[in-house]
Amino acid sequence: MSFKSILREMRDGIGSMSRRGVEVKHWRSHNRSFVAPDVTLLEPVEEQGQWANLPPELLLDIIRRVEESETAWPARAVVVSCASVCRSWREVSKEIVKTPEECGRLTFPISLKQPGPRDAPVQCFIKRDRATSTYRLCFGLTPSEDESDKLLLTARKMRRATITDFVISLVADDFSRASNTYVGKLRSNFLGTKFTIYDSQSPTDAAIQHKSRHSRRFSTKQVSPKLPAYNYSVATISYELNVLRTRGPRRMRSTMLSIPVSSIQEGGVAPTPTSFPQYSDDNKSLTLRASKEKEPAISFSSPNLTTLPVPTPHCGEALVLKNKAPRWHEHLQCWCLNFKGRVTVASVKNFQLVAAVDPSLNIPAEERDKVILQFGKIGKDIFTMDYRYPLSAFQAFAICLSSFDTKPACE
Repeated sequence: MSFKSILREMRDGIGSMSRRGVEVKHWRSHNRSFVAPDVTLLEPVEEQGQWANLPPELLLDIIRRVEESETAWPARAVVVSCASVCRSWREVSKEIVKTPEECGRLTFPISLKQPGPRDAPVQCFIKRDRATSTYRLCFGLTPSEDESDKLLLTARKMRRATITDFVISLVADDFSRASNTYVGKLRSNFLGTKFTIYDSQSPTDAAIQHKSRHSRRFSTKQVSPKLPAYNYSVATISYELNVLRTRGPRRMRSTMLSIPVSSIQEGGVAPTPTSFPQYSDDNKSLTLRASKEKEPAISFSSPNLTTLPVPTPHCGEALVLKNKAPRWHEHLQCWCLNFKGRVTVASVKNFQLVAAVDPSLNIPAEERDKVILQFGKIGKDIFTMDYRYPLSAFQAFAICLSSFDTKPACE
């Protein structure tokens, strides 16, 4: 049997290969992320069908050839389908599929929390919906005409008395902090000058299976919407106050608490989680008890947020990003940056971030001037976002969301 015949049979029969607790339609909806949610299975998977018992060598060869042939979306959905057949297929797929830093491609949900490629940026765009206060991060250069864009992350803006939250989810219709699709949030102060990025998991031990009573992720049938989430502070963003109202773009700095500055040095590495934390069924009593209690009001510094700080990077000080200084164009009478065609509309929100490093660290000038994240406007409520190593899609998206908040003291 030829390889094409094997692949065709696999595509036709893939829906009946697995008896999993999560329906396939849950992650193939247009309103869901195009990458399959990495849902923890609390019950052992029964491997059935002709594909579950393939010889390991043959299985390895099939998935490797599929991964090498399907490099772009939507065709790359076949790779996700291979990982959805059964447990053995999933383990082999995770072994073969490389991280975005290594291959430059996004495949599984955990890819959104892994550093981007070093050589070329991952190009995405953000669509803002003013009516619902939602922001969708999609994969690709620009929006498609048929609106079949590949959804990566979605954020919803939630205003409170003294703060603003941007809750970030894998899907477009569930922003509960107790949900399996919750990945983190961005929180601002009253003036919109200081922001904190919270991750739903610690980037230093993301691959560890947590079974303590402080675990947050549960089976979808056991989730309580009132169960407090456990967030890890992974970055801070600050905008410089413009007291004198001088002309010019916003000035910002972002301190990546979870990324050491050594990550951009030769041989340096950035934290790379390999999977979402897995949680056992031991928390059911805690969940039920929490659901019966009245949810207290939450303030900016409330302990009910259960915010956990990320340990200081073991490799030294944290990486700091600053916005690249624009130049004044006399003919156009405006501030300009070279976005290499990715930004077409002038906006105070447009920015490029580069590393702010001490000259004593002996980091090459080429690395210091490399644009790690750029964000800019291309149309009404349409913005481009290009990021690269050592930032992840989640971190880059959260930084860009800070630009959407009102900042009367910075302009």
